[in-house]
Amino acid sequence: METTESTSRASTPFPNLPPVIESDDREYNDTGVPSTVAIAGHPLHPLSVIFPIAFLAAALGSDFGYWLTRDFFWARASLWLIGLGLAGGLLAAAIGLSDFLQIERVRKRSAGWVHLGLNVALLVLSAINFLLRLGDAESRILPWGLAISLIVGTLTSASGWFGAELSYRHKIGVVGAGSRRYP
Repeated sequence: METTESTSRASTPFPNLPPVIESDDREYNDTGVPSTVAIAGHPLHPLSVIFPIAFLAAALGSDFGYWLTRDFFWARASLWLIGLGLAGGLLAAAIGLSDFLQIERVRKRSAGWVHLGLNVALLVLSAINFLLRLGDAESRILPWGLAISLIVGTLTSASGWFGAELSYRHKIGVVGAGSRRYP
């Protein structure tokens, strides 16, 4: 026979995975907090991060392409991809910062602060990576450009995890009628 705790956990709408940082059952049971930047109720931050993530991941791939082939095409592709990823990332950061500053629940959660910190770090590193290559895209890839791209890829993955914690575990930036304050 199952215990009451296991029965209640099995019936909840969230995965049975432990939270990475913290959890609050009140957040599971409320309707969620809508984003402060939305069109027709649809939050823009999750939409705005897709291209920067893709561009920066592709830049890592093109850096590896250059490392394997020494073909200038890959160096030029990396420069453009990092530049586009940085520009898109700045737009996504502005939208995300609006939610961070206006929704108290985000600031009350460690996941919100970690997500913010990782995103600032990856944008700074992407800017360094772009400026490093700007004058001479080819000679700067190895070793520093590739190393920075690897770090940015890792930070992007970690930041995405914490962004998902905010959306799925803490119900922030979802369609809902919850309070922007702590539940």
